[in-house]
Amino acid sequence: MLSEPVVVLWWLPFAAFVLLSAWLLGFHGDVWLADRLYAWEGGRWSLRSHWLSERVLHTGGRWASVLVWLGVVAAWVVTLLRRQRSAWRRPLGYLALTVLLSTGLISLLKSLSAVSCPWDLERYGGTHAYRSLLQAAGDSSAGCFPAGHASAGYAWLALFFFFAAVKPSWSGRALVFGIGLGLVFGIAQQLRGAHFLSHDVFTAMICWSVALVLGRLVLRPRVAGGAA
Repeated sequence: MLSEPVVVLWWLPFAAFVLLSAWLLGFHGDVWLADRLYAWEGGRWSLRSHWLSERVLHTGGRWASVLVWLGVVAAWVVTLLRRQRSAWRRPLGYLALTVLLSTGLISLLKSLSAVSCPWDLERYGGTHAYRSLLQAAGDSSAGCFPAGHASAGYAWLALFFFFAAVKPSWSGRALVFGIGLGLVFGIAQQLRGAHFLSHDVFTAMICWSVALVLGRLVLRPRVAGGAA
């Protein structure tokens, strides 16, 4: 899978990202979708504090992702101590590093962001006026972009490259898992009024880009060397 043409691993996802972002931002698809979710919930973000969306999928999901990451780090440490596990050292190190960098980068961008959450907007019962990403560039009063919680799911897109290195037949299922987890976390936050869909789309693309670049840098040399 690491030897897939760059058009499959990069240009197709990037093209999908551009098209989807154009609809969400250029043609106000973000607001269109949020309007319908808000109306469906009765003209308020009624799921903002729901036990499933807040305690299970938000708080519980975040800690579950952290615990799994700690498990990956622990497994990597084992490969340092046991020579018979050394073949897993690089893939596990890649996975731990990629998830950490993906979530860390999203957190950094979020801290520098000036984009309001839907629940902060006048349109949805808040106090802030809606502004696009470019319009909000000079304001520092908000920070809801990109989607932080969704990164706890999309960061695991790295599993695609991890399994491509250790068990290629599982890489497709790993990709579906990473996409599915990101969607579950992202949709839960959209239903709570915490994010627009575009916030999740940017998060997914950033996480995929980090996973792809590090996969090429860290894993591809090992695969090539093993095949020689």
